[in-house]
Amino acid sequence: LTATLLTGKVATAYAAQLGTMKVTEQIDALEVMGINTHNYLIFPKIVALLLYPFLITFAMFLGIIGGYIVSIYGGFSTSYDFIQGIQLDFRVYHLFYAYVKTTLFAFILATVPSYHGYYMKGGALDVGKASTLSFVWTSVVIIIVNYIVTQLLLA
Repeated sequence: LTATLLTGKVATAYAAQLGTMKVTEQIDALEVMGINTHNYLIFPKIVALLLYPFLITFAMFLGIIGGYIVSIYGGFSTSYDFIQGIQLDFRVYHLFYAYVKTTLFAFILATVPSYHGYYMKGGALDVGKASTLSFVWTSVVIIIVNYIVTQLLLA
């Protein structure tokens, strides 16, 4: 769920940024100067999104705290029962599974929109189209990879 939410923000931003650079010929100027534009423009995005597992760790922590607050103040459970339930149902393999998916999603969130922005053709109107297209394709790839990884690791 977090990956699909980030897709709306990250995918469109990356595609629009690189697409605008393509339209204004900034990428061509970097290539003329002898700079490897893939390493200069795309690789930092991949490295930055590899910090995505830390965001997921924070989200898991907040989910547990939120569940605790709701169960205690909603009268659904006692504090002892909630903590006991978490301890009894905890499986380390599920953390491994979550971090494998998160790392794959981070790589997809960095590469698919970068591809659409970097290789777009046209003018300013096409930047918007590339941005929308990157959102759609990133979402589709994340859903497919989610299905495959789930089948491989949890089946």
